[in-house]
Amino acid sequence: MKTLLEKLALVTGSSRGLGKDMALRLAEKGADVIITYQSNASAAQETVQKVESLGQKAIALQLDTGKIDTFNGFFETLKSEMETAFGKTQLDILVNNAGIIPQSLVAQMDEATFDLVTNVQYKGVFFLTQKALELIPEGGRIINISTGLTRFSIPGHAAYAAAKSAVETFTKYLAKELGGNKITVNVVAPGAMNTDVNREAFAQNQQLSGFISQMTALGRIGESEDVGGVVSFLATDDAAWITGQRIEVSGGMFL
Repeated sequence: MKTLLEKLALVTGSSRGLGKDMALRLAEKGADVIITYQSNASAAQETVQKVESLGQKAIALQLDTGKIDTFNGFFETLKSEMETAFGKTQLDILVNNAGIIPQSLVAQMDEATFDLVTNVQYKGVFFLTQKALELIPEGGRIINISTGLTRFSIPGHAAYAAAKSAVETFTKYLAKELGGNKITVNVVAPGAMNTDVNREAFAQNQQLSGFISQMTALGRIGESEDVGGVVSFLATDDAAWITGQRIEVSGGMFL
């Protein structure tokens, strides 16, 4: 059912991987979608075409969520493109998905990488959302993407997981602050996923794949389509009474 007809969604980092599937699942439910990408314009256009093949409108805009000083310019472009491409001035759904996952043990982490991770994974989410609030109407939806690594620990991910933990706390505060406008704010936290970022590592290390599968209640590594459906559900009216919540989509990893 197209339960998101007439809705407009912005999904950051949606040219490929989890973000791409989120965009497509929102489109399947009837939403028009704004795709953002950091550098891969051709992949973003492919996602636009796939959204259009589902009968919905889409555009792609370049955005580096780690460069907060570019947000004013991005939002000027966004508002102009929203009116031109969709005839709209309001943004119904914001999905903060864009991210990077550099791996480093705490003892080896350098400050430049730490700052990059923090800017992309937390500071960028905070201030992009702040800028978007002027466009989100009553009854809007904000969905932040976190990680199972805020619940369980795997060495090498301390900076990433700490930034995601900040996003989870931010989500609860934002849900409280926006509740009067009936705007829901939730977190979706994927577990180990067989996405573009991890696919090569899993292919090269069958032992790792087997270990993760054994430690997951449903017996496999997650796929992109396992997450998109949860995100699109949270954007619908069926989820109107869910806010300030963390929903882990990990297949029961490390229970």
